[in-house]
Amino acid sequence: MLEEALRSGAVPEAIYATEPAHAAAAATLAGLDPAVPVFLVQERAMAKLSDLETPPGLLAVLETRSRPLAALLDGPGPLLLLAGVADPGNAGTLLRSAEIFGFAGVLFGAEAVEPYNPKVVRASMGAIFRVPFGVAAAAEVEAAARERGYELVAAGDGGTPLPEFRFVRRSIIAIGNERRGVKNWLAAWDRTVTIPQRGAGESLNAAVAGSIVAYAASSQLERLEPNA
Repeated sequence: MLEEALRSGAVPEAIYATEPAHAAAAATLAGLDPAVPVFLVQERAMAKLSDLETPPGLLAVLETRSRPLAALLDGPGPLLLLAGVADPGNAGTLLRSAEIFGFAGVLFGAEAVEPYNPKVVRASMGAIFRVPFGVAAAAEVEAAARERGYELVAAGDGGTPLPEFRFVRRSIIAIGNERRGVKNWLAAWDRTVTIPQRGAGESLNAAVAGSIVAYAASSQLERLEPNA
């Protein structure tokens, strides 16, 4: 993760390392800006600093980089909205999918999982250092979508089947809790897109569903004119 951060242009404010980890990461640490302090700590101190049962022995402190909603809406679109996604593993995976499929950013719904949850950071596999993201409340998202000409699309049951759905570039695509969908977080949206189900399973994991929709939107929008 530290290597991913450095490749993405992030500059740590400080590094904490145990002696074994410091030795193992010598090549990576040698490439740091000389102004970045590196502190050697005991194993017991690292155990208190880390949220993992088996700490990796290396921790980096980096500046937070959350962006305001208005800045994300200034991008080329589309955006992925985590509308009540509570599982940090799902959130991190959706960050990765947003990066891979060329989304302009990710919105974390307020009162759900936070972008700096350690499990989100790890599950993002470095995407959190590169994908623009922010946190916003449902009312803010709904109002901003109307004002800025974005279509708010909910992934859920009873909508237009994904193969028939036509996305617009200025879309905010909402992925909700896999049991309740977006309805417990959003009050209103413009259209619903549904992933057709042929088997008997109850539902798709939120990260899987979101990634499928993101891929479909990306593939379709790639063929459109830039302002479509």
